[in-house]
Amino acid sequence: MDIPRIFNITEARHRIHNPFMPEDLETLGAALDLRSGTRILDLGSGSGEMLCTWARDYGVVGTGVDMSQLFHTQANSRAQELGVSGLVNFCHNDAAGYVSTEKVDIAACVGATWIGAGIQGTIELLNKSLRKGGMILIGEPYWIQTPPTEEIAKGCLAGAISEYLLLPDLLAFFNQLNYDVVEMVLANQNGWDRYEASKWLTMRRWLEQNPKDELFEEVRALLHSEPERHTRYTREYMGWGIFALMAR
Repeated sequence: MDIPRIFNITEARHRIHNPFMPEDLETLGAALDLRSGTRILDLGSGSGEMLCTWARDYGVVGTGVDMSQLFHTQANSRAQELGVSGLVNFCHNDAAGYVSTEKVDIAACVGATWIGAGIQGTIELLNKSLRKGGMILIGEPYWIQTPPTEEIAKGCLAGAISEYLLLPDLLAFFNQLNYDVVEMVLANQNGWDRYEASKWLTMRRWLEQNPKDELFEEVRALLHSEPERHTRYTREYMGWGIFALMAR
């Protein structure tokens, strides 16, 4: 079980697999008024940075679930590095359909809503693990401005313009699902650049070390195209944020 290998290659050096910076996670943790013993489930937890740093800073406990064997290993290493292995654990598993055996205070899916075939399905999945009165965290892209053409939307790596919403429309959609939006922290331009641009040096070093690998040409093509694609499309049109929701 693993994610497509190309993502393990391009994001091998990432601690956070979305456009958030460490200070954004700090801001979110403080905004949520996290307390010692708060139980969190993180589906699609990547390299575990959110759970590990919140365990260190606030004493939260929890479980992260991710399909990537590499990210799973990195998450366990990060927990050991920060001295929080007794507070958090990481499960190498498919997050799609995963339900905690124990109800949690916060159920999160940060940047992986494909596990529920979209926002609504992911919220429904997370709710199965959530205690009554608990909080859901959803990390999701949105349009800063609507792309004028489908070609531009695809340049942002969206399947179509309809795949994402403008920020006010995204918040309205949460409202339509009968959830109050009780907090949000939005990524900024620097977060996007760090998420995207740090892949480029990773890819270049990988190419130098793996000239005969079967994915060499694919990685070579990405390194050629991604700097222009990011600066032409993502920086102009894409936003990203984590939204805290509570059912009414």
